[in-house]
Amino acid sequence: MQKIVVLTGAGISAESGLKTFRDSGGLWEGHDVTQVATPEAWARDRTLVLEFYNQRRKQALEVKPNPGHLALAELESKFEVSIVTQNIDALHEKAGSSKVLHLHGEISKVRSTEDPNLVYELDGWELKEGDKCDKGSQLRPHIVWFGEAVPMMEPAIQEVMSADIFIVAGTSLVVYPAASLIDFVRSEAPKFIVDPKIPEVTVGNNFYLYEEPASTGLPKIKDQLIQEYL
Repeated sequence: MQKIVVLTGAGISAESGLKTFRDSGGLWEGHDVTQVATPEAWARDRTLVLEFYNQRRKQALEVKPNPGHLALAELESKFEVSIVTQNIDALHEKAGSSKVLHLHGEISKVRSTEDPNLVYELDGWELKEGDKCDKGSQLRPHIVWFGEAVPMMEPAIQEVMSADIFIVAGTSLVVYPAASLIDFVRSEAPKFIVDPKIPEVTVGNNFYLYEEPASTGLPKIKDQLIQEYL
């Protein structure tokens, strides 16, 4: 069974109705990204950061997977599929994908500010000041903030290197280190790119470009892969 590795970004979540910083010019209700999604922001105004993620978490619970998410889940019946996502929502899991690696964390989880290994599934959408881990420290969103290391990058690289087929959906390939993952794909592996604006890095052999949203492009790619490889 051939292995498909998929890299997804904010574009596929935006099609389900989730707001992104990129869509809003890097702002959230007038706040710059550095005011709500950095360690410095957490130290400066914990209440604001908690409210920002509470609202994002509340919204994430309300949205549903779109045809792009569903197409990737359906591929599991014919291929081994591994998804590496820059998104912090659970839309891939809701669609039925069983192997999802979250590069930037998960909005539904929280972790200890003292021990990053203490991670908890949050019941509901609200994380409050005073909610503490088992060691007594304040809980924070289980998110990789701007300026923090990306601990799942190495596992993601290993997944990408093992790909027989590589798909990129809903990402501009400009946010690093995630954007560098395409450099680890074997040269002979076909690479399918779907985005309304095709990234400039997609030049060379074995590239198949779909200049459209993930919700329409991924179902087409699914059909093409089933037709060509099975």
